[in-house]
Amino acid sequence: MIPDISALHSEYRKSKLSEGELHENPIYQFEKWLTDAIDAKVKEPTAMTLATVNENNQPSARIVLLKFVNEKGLAFFTNYQSRKGNELNKNPKAALVFFWTELERQVRVEGKVSKLSRKISNEYFNLRPKESRISAIISPQSQPIPNRQFLENRVAEYLKNNNEIITPENWGGYILTPRTFEFWQGRENRLHDRFLYKKIGKRWKISRLAP
Repeated sequence: MIPDISALHSEYRKSKLSEGELHENPIYQFEKWLTDAIDAKVKEPTAMTLATVNENNQPSARIVLLKFVNEKGLAFFTNYQSRKGNELNKNPKAALVFFWTELERQVRVEGKVSKLSRKISNEYFNLRPKESRISAIISPQSQPIPNRQFLENRVAEYLKNNNEIITPENWGGYILTPRTFEFWQGRENRLHDRFLYKKIGKRWKISRLAP
């Protein structure tokens, strides 16, 4: 039996967030918070929950790693034939969540997702460790397999055949172009600070939300 979890409770006291502190552009605000997380040595500061929805409106979520952010959006890489890849192909909208528990901060992002260029995907793929590249090539991501030995045998066979390690056609990057950003700073007594950025035309409107 697990212990009673209903009474588990933490107070958030580390910081606060006011509208006057916010950058008018949420990308810059996000970059500041991400830098804070890296400087604070948060474990896996680029880890984010990626939520997608299939053709039956069934959502699914998993952790992926942010690989870069710029004025166009937030980027990640994956197998295009994975569950998330198939869902994004049919419904190219998604949500991201970052939670930096050490800083008592959360960021939510929603927007439209599109594929990155093959050039960008190739460049990133070639920066990955050799073993990670081979894993991406041999793994039929999200498909049922008989056992772990199946994967290890495929790696051994790939190495034995001395195959060239090049980016698979079914692997590459996506970028989420944001329509909304929400910045959440934990506060005492659950009176958290929440600010929503919403894209209206070419401008961002900022609103404070009730916690």
